Amino acid sequence: MARTRTPVVTGWFTEDATGGGFRLLGTRCSACTAVFFPREDAYCRNPRCPGGGELAEVPLSARGRVWSYTDGRYRPPAPYVSDPDAPWEPYTLVAVELEAEGMVVLGQAAPGVVVADLAVGMEVEVVGGVLNEDADTTWTTWRFKPVGGAA
Repeated sequence: MARTRTPVVTGWFTEDATGGGFRLLGTRCSACTAVFFPREDAYCRNPRCPGGGELAEVPLSARGRVWSYTDGRYRPPAPYVSDPDAPWEPYTLVAVELEAEGMVVLGQAAPGVVVADLAVGMEVEVVGGVLNEDADTTWTTWRFKPVGGAA
């Protein structure tokens, strides 16, 4: 039986391979042109916005530059779900300044990308990834990988 692919957060990204590939989704205010990620559907969060604008979904830049990075070497404490009997595998976190928007988005690096593979200013791209799987569901998320790198 095939697992159902389900985003970890609905509406934050698209895996549409025909419409431009994997992309994070944000919202843009029509009154002040501010862009938000995570998306904002209720009101413009820009304190300088004149108001009266509509919030529309927009795909965010597929590429950006490493702004900062680190590794997670410890098992998260409760209330996070973590199997204490499973071996802990460190992961790499990357803060990426998106190319067009200039905002910084945090995400995990693609599998196999470690801290030693990264440098501030390096060009990376957003790709789809798997956060977790159970018997019925593959929980999908976003990851960052160096442009031209394996993942």
